[in-house]
Amino acid sequence: MAFTTRFVDGSETGHPLGKILCVGRNYAEHAAELNNPVPSAPLLFMKPATSAVELESPIARQFTHGEVHFETELALLIGERLSEASEAEALAGIAGAGLALDLTLRDVQSALKEKGHPWERAKAFDGACPLSRFVPVDADTDWASVSFHLDINGQRQQSGKLSDMLFSVPALLEEMTRTFTLEPGDVVLTGTPAGVGKLPREAVLGLSLSLGLDVGTRTR
Repeated sequence: MAFTTRFVDGSETGHPLGKILCVGRNYAEHAAELNNPVPSAPLLFMKPATSAVELESPIARQFTHGEVHFETELALLIGERLSEASEAEALAGIAGAGLALDLTLRDVQSALKEKGHPWERAKAFDGACPLSRFVPVDADTDWASVSFHLDINGQRQQSGKLSDMLFSVPALLEEMTRTFTLEPGDVVLTGTPAGVGKLPREAVLGLSLSLGLDVGTRTR
C-alpha cells in the first residue's frame, strides 16, 4: 500500500509522496562518531517512496535484512516546485516539518563503502524510512531555533539542534535544487546528530520535535 503523507490533524497533504532526498554527515559530531570526514558540500543520496512507512507502526520486518541502526532526522515536506531556488524561495516552498528514522544496515553500508559501491541496499530497502505526520510551517519559521530528540526505553539517545547543522535548512535546499528539482510531495531528510546506534528489539521509542510534534513507536 502506498504511503500517504498527512498533517498532524490527520488531513492529507494533497500530494502523493515523491522521492525522499537525504543528506549525510550534516552534523560534525555524527561524522566524527563514525570516523567519517566532515564534508565541504552536502553529501546527498535518495530513498524511494517505497521505503516510507508510518512512524507509529511497529518496526519489525526491517530486521529481516540484518542488524538495523537508527538515525533520527528532521523531515521537510516540499509544497512547491523548486529548481535552482534561492534560499528565500526554498524556505517558501516548505509545507511541513516532521520526523523520520533513517534506518541503516550499517554492516552492509560499510561493506559497500569499502568496495566503492552505492549505498542503496543499506539505506533504501522497504521500510527504511519510518516517517511521521507533518506540522504545517511557513516562510517565517525560525529554523535555527528548532530542535528534536529520540528516547529509547525512556533514555535519551539523540538530541539535535538545527543550529548545529553544517548546512542550514535554506542553504541545504538551495544546494539540493541546483541538481535535483524538488516537486510537491517530495520529502527532504536533513541529517542526523550524534548518538546513532543499533536499534534494539522489543524497545519503546519516543520522538519529539520542538515545532509541536510528539510521536511514539516500538520495535518487535
